[in-house]
Amino acid sequence: MMVTLAYLLAAAPVPAVEKLRNDKIVAREFTLKPGEAVIVEGRHPVVTVYFDSGSLEFTPPGGHGDNVSVRRGEVVFNPAQAGEIRNIGSSELKFVRTEFLTEGAGETWGAAGLSPNYKLLIENQYTRVYDIKIPAGTREPQHTHKARVVVCLSGATLKHLMPDGREEPSTLKTGEVAWRPGGTHIGQNLGTTDLWVIAIEPK
Repeated sequence: MMVTLAYLLAAAPVPAVEKLRNDKIVAREFTLKPGEAVIVEGRHPVVTVYFDSGSLEFTPPGGHGDNVSVRRGEVVFNPAQAGEIRNIGSSELKFVRTEFLTEGAGETWGAAGLSPNYKLLIENQYTRVYDIKIPAGTREPQHTHKARVVVCLSGATLKHLMPDGREEPSTLKTGEVAWRPGGTHIGQNLGTTDLWVIAIEPK
């Protein structure tokens, strides 16, 4: 869908910060102050992860706006759709949009390979998305990830224990958006803060 020049000029532009890009995804971070808006081209399906609770309005070109309330940690999948996203709340709203650049795959992964404490949030032809929480001072059982985007809502000091006995540091900071390759490991939280991560695996 093409966005007209008049439509682009209707909102004060807010730049995105590109965090990741490869042959399957591009992840961009947005921070909107109250009243600020961003135009999204909407050429690809997208998963959005919200760092803050708040209210926004989405308006497609030539259409009417829909108001949406979001929560910190909420994860939403949307098909390709151009439009304006405006922060209509009273506080800053930060979120990360991960766009899928391929047609995905027909296979279903379900919870295969994942740790039993993970919560599966979304699965479709483009992605598998799940919630990871590791309390401070605990470890997970051995499990397997596919290559993924990691959006960190609450950071922690981590270590991965590998099947061959190796140990790898894997610390994440709050607000970090990272790409992690697939692999099998045991995750251990060495710190004093609970880890909270959203993992987005493209298909």
